[in-house]
Amino acid sequence: MNMNKHPHISIVSPEYRGEKMVKELVDRIIASVSPITDDFEIILVNDASPDNTWSEIEKVCAQDKRVKGLNLSRNFGQHYAITAGLNYAKGDWVVVMDCDLQDRPEEIPNLYKKAQEGYDSVLAQRVHREHSWLKQLGSKSFYALFAYLTETKQDASIANFGIYNCKVVDAILAMGDKMRYFPAQVQWVGFKKAYLPIQHDVRAEGESTYNFSRLFKLALDTIISFSDKPMRLTVKIGAWMTIFSFIIAIIYIVRYFVGGIQVAGFTSLIISIWFLTGVIISLLGLVGLYIGKIFDTAKNRPTYIVSETKNCAE
Repeated sequence: MNMNKHPHISIVSPEYRGEKMVKELVDRIIASVSPITDDFEIILVNDASPDNTWSEIEKVCAQDKRVKGLNLSRNFGQHYAITAGLNYAKGDWVVVMDCDLQDRPEEIPNLYKKAQEGYDSVLAQRVHREHSWLKQLGSKSFYALFAYLTETKQDASIANFGIYNCKVVDAILAMGDKMRYFPAQVQWVGFKKAYLPIQHDVRAEGESTYNFSRLFKLALDTIISFSDKPMRLTVKIGAWMTIFSFIIAIIYIVRYFVGGIQVAGFTSLIISIWFLTGVIISLLGLVGLYIGKIFDTAKNRPTYIVSETKNCAE
């Protein structure tokens, strides 16, 4: 973080298809944060939205210098846009929230008040989520699998919304992972955390751009990036398959000597070939995914690229 100036609070919001929500988002943030302090900044990160989101960001930046805009060179993804915003944030406290107004700006004072009790991070819990049952089921399934494979505690009611001390933000930015997933990074860096139930609103405009394909890719990338447990599980699977094959071999040898096998088992042979081939291909694919992540890291490409900024000091 740039430590030349210290606003008390920075609010970071990644923007995608938020053209019709930018003005209301900024107005509600200002109304909510002003009673706490006048020393704040709002950082809106346009993740190459295909609509007029950047134009709307430029308008609010022109009206209020406390609003800062970052325009990414292409669509990098929500969590990379959050990383960009965190890098530009200078606040002692940093609020991260989505742009669709499901994260209510009016909850910021409650998060801040809880943080003043001595917590480094206060995470918003969406007790009653305004999502479809299918999305909620997918989210719970993802977090259950993610918690198991990464051996960490995960909560499907928690997303990006929360308030974080600058030392938490610095620790997250210090992580060298090319794969960025903000909630998992918050859990990984530790520090003293609290959880605050909040009201979760319906999306103000449009629909979420996270379809099944994007969610599956995010889940796969995140699990591979944050855990080697899938690799360790393959070792266990291989060991159990070896034990099982020895047992089967002993059974067939005994049956052979007692005359229990008249004709070589065509069915068992074919099943074994197909089953083992599928397992081998799957394991090779898993190894390939890990090698691919190593390759991405070795290239050392930037996590994001900012094409232009508004109201940001060089």
